Amino acid sequence: MQNQTPLPFPEPEKPATPAAAPVSATPPTDTDAVATADESVIDTDIEAASPTPADPDAEATAPPRTPLIVSRPLWAKLLGKLLEPWIELRLEPEAPSQFDDGRPVCYVLEDYGISNALILDRACQEAGMPSPLTPLAGDPLGRKRAYVALSRRHANALGLAPGAEHKTHSGSLARLLQAHRDNPSLDVQLVPVSIFVGRAPDKQSGWFSVLFSENWTLVGRFRRMLAILLNGRGTLVRFSPPVSLRGIVDEGLPPERTVRKLSRVLRTHFNRIRAAVIGPDLSTRRLLIDKVLASDPVKQAIADQARRDGSKPQDAWKKAHAYAWEIAADYSHPVVRSASFILKPIWNRIYRGVLVHHLEKLKEAAPGHEVVYVPSHRSHMDYLLLSYMLYTRGIVPPHIVAGINLNLPVIGTLLRKGGAFFIRRSIRGNMLYSAVLSEYVAQLIAGGYSVEYFIEGGRSRTGRLLQPKGGMISMTLRAYLRQPIRPVLFQPIYIGYEKLMEGNSYLDELTGKPKEKESIWQLIMGIPKVLRSNYGQVVVNFGEPIQLSRVLETHAVGWDGKAVGEDDKPEWLTGTVSALAQQIQVNVNRAADVNPINLIALALLSTPKHAMGEADLLAQIALSKKLLEEVPYSDRVTVTPHTPEQIVAHGEEINVLRRIRHPLGDVLDVDDEKAVLLSYFRNNVLHLFTASAWIAVSFLHNRRMSRNTLKRLGQNVYPFLQAELFLPWTPEEFAERIDRTADVFIREGMLEQVNDDEGGMLARNAGQTDEVFRLRGLGHPLQQAFERYYIAISVLAKNGPGVLSAAELESLCHLAAQRLSLLYAQTAPEFFDKSLFRSFIQKLREMRLVWPDENSKLVFDERLNQWARDAKVILGRELRHTIEKVSPEAANPDNSAPAATDAKPPAA
Repeated sequence: MQNQTPLPFPEPEKPATPAAAPVSATPPTDTDAVATADESVIDTDIEAASPTPADPDAEATAPPRTPLIVSRPLWAKLLGKLLEPWIELRLEPEAPSQFDDGRPVCYVLEDYGISNALILDRACQEAGMPSPLTPLAGDPLGRKRAYVALSRRHANALGLAPGAEHKTHSGSLARLLQAHRDNPSLDVQLVPVSIFVGRAPDKQSGWFSVLFSENWTLVGRFRRMLAILLNGRGTLVRFSPPVSLRGIVDEGLPPERTVRKLSRVLRTHFNRIRAAVIGPDLSTRRLLIDKVLASDPVKQAIADQARRDGSKPQDAWKKAHAYAWEIAADYSHPVVRSASFILKPIWNRIYRGVLVHHLEKLKEAAPGHEVVYVPSHRSHMDYLLLSYMLYTRGIVPPHIVAGINLNLPVIGTLLRKGGAFFIRRSIRGNMLYSAVLSEYVAQLIAGGYSVEYFIEGGRSRTGRLLQPKGGMISMTLRAYLRQPIRPVLFQPIYIGYEKLMEGNSYLDELTGKPKEKESIWQLIMGIPKVLRSNYGQVVVNFGEPIQLSRVLETHAVGWDGKAVGEDDKPEWLTGTVSALAQQIQVNVNRAADVNPINLIALALLSTPKHAMGEADLLAQIALSKKLLEEVPYSDRVTVTPHTPEQIVAHGEEINVLRRIRHPLGDVLDVDDEKAVLLSYFRNNVLHLFTASAWIAVSFLHNRRMSRNTLKRLGQNVYPFLQAELFLPWTPEEFAERIDRTADVFIREGMLEQVNDDEGGMLARNAGQTDEVFRLRGLGHPLQQAFERYYIAISVLAKNGPGVLSAAELESLCHLAAQRLSLLYAQTAPEFFDKSLFRSFIQKLREMRLVWPDENSKLVFDERLNQWARDAKVILGRELRHTIEKVSPEAANPDNSAPAATDAKPPAA
């Protein structure tokens, strides 16, 4: 468990070097494919191509560099002075001179150009490196220079290229390599240098500078000049570890193949660096759509569609093209960068800060992986916040899966330019659309583009994580299995809010009103209100990444690591998708953040009138923080560092709490409308208090209970809690957690251990003491979960085995919970949520406590009655009687409920 960092809106971290940031691969160019068969497998890692400068043997054997008494050319001095006011360099690494071990150095650039030569020269001066504008000893290049480049912006300029053979990189490299063959003592170190004038993930420049920021286009002199004038003060010069030309020559390949291999390695290296710094080349929407439509699965789907419709293949192709155009993103660096300028003042106005935790752990794990971001989904702001946060920290924003409902006029175009691609809510039955979407995702994965999607399928209206939908995970997995080359890393992310922009619409939906359809006018009309509001602080926590390869090792039984055909569906695929989806949700919950509003909601919603005296509220908040500290949930959970007094003051500041002055002590409360919204924030962190809530619930209606009984009953109920709250432990680990939490209860005076019978007999005080009040506060959130479970058991028992199907049971449970809420007590909005009953019934079936007969009716035996008897230990007699009274019966002709069957459940 870690504390939040209580800072104002944070400045972005210093961007990591490409070796420490998620690197997106760039599709190879046509020239990359000219290698012969025996050259196809080569090492493209520049850093592995030569010993590091720290290698003592390398230093010992390196001949000293012979200094040449040659000054820089006059034109370079004059143009350098002219350029100096417009250029400000940032060098990576900070001390490039570490690569200079005394051997001759020749620099290699991605592009020729006067500006690149001058920038490189200045960078070398600042770093204490040899100048690229003075010749090497003996001038093996024959150019009176010490740099080469892979491509040219224009032909010979200012006479810098003396001969025709120097118009391409191959001539210069060939001459340098030949010099090594002629002179066995020569050992030149080739240092790749990448230059970015106004790198894309940067927010320091003005808006007009965006138009001339660094991208993948090879620009002319005039545009380069404007880029330097506007963005020159944000120039990044990245030195990479040197390549030993002596080592390359000693491989003994023919001269022509050696040049091709070295060129290909350097080109791949420069593409990787450029992709890491400014992102992959995403400006080819039309090209990507053409690839999708030209793929075999889509061509087959087009043919099938034409056959089903009885139409011409051209008409089916047009339909597929329209689908692809509707789906595809149209990423634009200028738009993204412009959005960052606009969003920063908005974030500062409406939020008190956006805190980010554990991002550095992603940077350690991500290099070499295709990264799939899988955040929790609480608000429409999730899209913008996460992309903005990644962008300002030097990480390329991902392609984001968005619902087609967000493809609004103007807004949809901006989102598409920011990397969003739109999908329909339901694609069932539309085989052509499904094929196009699957192929588009496959092309993104194959291209190395990072992707983001919300596996819950929609925003949570209750604050809990929703049961995951496996559609996008399945597409990602199948895309990887088609080409299992680049490993995939799933990155769970928890996004926590103190106040939601959609709060009022959620409130309407939770009270039964239909969801309003998004519209551009609704958005425009809501902007003034948003800008006048204070939404508190936002926390973005990066959870533990999940490597797809490890998931496949566990669940893909029999897979040999080879490509799986598009039409093949291994038996283990569905189970693997389900297991991966569950693990993602578990890891999201393990990265939860506990903010002041979460703690206020946990305390106040446990009281009948949602009100507490100030002293009691402070004590309850302190107790919750103590439990999180003494029995931490995981090392990625963060907790507000504020004191209970500061937490209460913050709740008043953002208009969540209301203070009622009173001579005997102030009372703090929330009205009924805000109480419904507060249940949302309580549910965000409910899973963190499962063990403590279980102990508290167990002692609300029992004065004494042994540790062994407490743990046994806890283990029995744990599978249902685990399925509902995505808990990470086994039943045995949960029992151990109960034990540790009980020790905290004893230290805090809420329980005492009166003897050592059955592992220790625990007891609470009699009557309505402060300790009982605190127990009720801790147990209330979980109490309603057990009430839901008992409703389902009661409805089953009342109707008997073989009467209700799973769907009928779910519907009757929903009605019973609604009636209980209306007649007897206020409940949280999710109390009668059908999806929670559906999850409970599914778990009953998985555990073989119920099972369907030949008519799909649920059958059960005596074990379910035993489970109901255990529930009586937890729930009070009056509450059990009430639930049994409101539990409905299905229509039964003979009006009699059959008894529990003696039949045995089917084998798993």
